[in-house]
Amino acid sequence: QVQLVESGGDLVQAGGSLRLSCTASGLAFGEHAWAWFRQAPGKEYKGVSCISWRRGESYYSDSVKGRFTISRDDDKNTLYLQMNRLSPEDTAVYHCAVVRSGRLYCPPVYGDRWEDVSQYENWGPGTQVTVSP
Repeated sequence: QVQLVESGGDLVQAGGSLRLSCTASGLAFGEHAWAWFRQAPGKEYKGVSCISWRRGESYYSDSVKGRFTISRDDDKNTLYLQMNRLSPEDTAVYHCAVVRSGRLYCPPVYGDRWEDVSQYENWGPGTQVTVSP
């Protein structure tokens, strides 16, 4: 049984930083591509970033590019999201998810959009990030 647990969310002032973690069990973490999504209140899921197998290529939404960094530690079965220069627009519940069907690479390698939620499975419950003005 696959289990994903996110942590690291908090209340932070604008301009601050947070590092989110997602620890996985029940699957071979290192043999998958992974992603972060977020959901603001009353809004749909939005892709934040995706990282391929063996720290391969990564993708970022335009809204976080240059501020957020996705990384992975396959020895610890953990996915990270370093978030800098946070703004109130970053307030959301952040979820990790694994790319579907055992794919090693983020969806664009297969001709799919990496921001498409249907490209992912086994979502974590999320961690709340709140950024105050």
